[in-house]
Amino acid sequence: MERLQKVIAHAGVASRRKAEQLILDGKVTVNNKIVKELGVKVGVRDKVEVEGIPLQQEKKVYFALHKPRGFISAVADDKNRNTVADFFDRIVPERVYPVGRLDYDTAGVLLMTNDGEFANLMMHPRGEIDKVYLARVKGIANQENLRPLTKGVSIDGYKTKPATVELVSVDKKNNSSLVRLTIHEGRYHQVKKMLDAVNLPVKKLRRERFGTIDVNGLAQGEFRPLTPHEVKTLMATANDPHHVAQRPQDLGKMRRY
Repeated sequence: MERLQKVIAHAGVASRRKAEQLILDGKVTVNNKIVKELGVKVGVRDKVEVEGIPLQQEKKVYFALHKPRGFISAVADDKNRNTVADFFDRIVPERVYPVGRLDYDTAGVLLMTNDGEFANLMMHPRGEIDKVYLARVKGIANQENLRPLTKGVSIDGYKTKPATVELVSVDKKNNSSLVRLTIHEGRYHQVKKMLDAVNLPVKKLRRERFGTIDVNGLAQGEFRPLTPHEVKTLMATANDPHHVAQRPQDLGKMRRY
C-alpha cells in the first residue's frame, strides 16, 4: 500500500505536489468514490481515476545495479551529472529510483525499485540490513586501531552502532590497507567518517553486499532483476522483530588475511 499522491506521481500523471492538489480539488476517485484526504493509501487492486481517466499503476519491479564511480544516486541532478537512472532509461519502462544512496565516488551494489514501501523498509535502521563495504584506506590498519569500530565511534555528534571489521590485507610499501566493514545504518558518508575517526582515511570504497544481494558477475553499469525469493528474503529480514543481525560478538575475533 502506498499514499495516493505518490501512486499518481509514479504513474507519470503529475508531480507529487500537483497530485496532492488534484486530490484536494476532488478530482481523484478510488473505487468510484471521491477522495479529498492526502493520507489515503491504495494498493494494486484499487481502481484509481484522475479527472475521470483510469490510472494505470506500474507493476512493482526490483533491480540490483552494479553502480560505477562517477554517478549520482538519484533520478535527476541539477548540475547535469550522470545519475544511476541513466542505466534504466529506454530499457526499463517503469520509473525506478535508488534505495538509499551510494556516494558519487563509491561503486558497488545499489538496489533500484519503484516500490516505495519496500524502499522505506530497506532504509529504516530498525531492519538492521547488513551493508558490507570494502575500503582501501591510507595507513597501516591493525586490530588495535580497528577495534573501536566494533564498539561504535563518535561522528557528527552521535555514536555509531557496533560494526563487524575484517582486516583483509596490508600494503606496507604503499602505506595502505584493505578493510571490510559491515554496518546496519546508512547515514551520509558514514563508512568514510567511521574510518576517518580511527585515522584511516578512505582512498577507495566499494559496497560488496546489501543484505543477501551482491553484483557478482555484473560489470559496472549492468543490472539484473531481483528474484521473488530475494525480495521476500530482504523484506522478511527487515520485518522480523526477532531478527538478530550479525554483530562482531557473533562472528568471533576479527580476522586477518
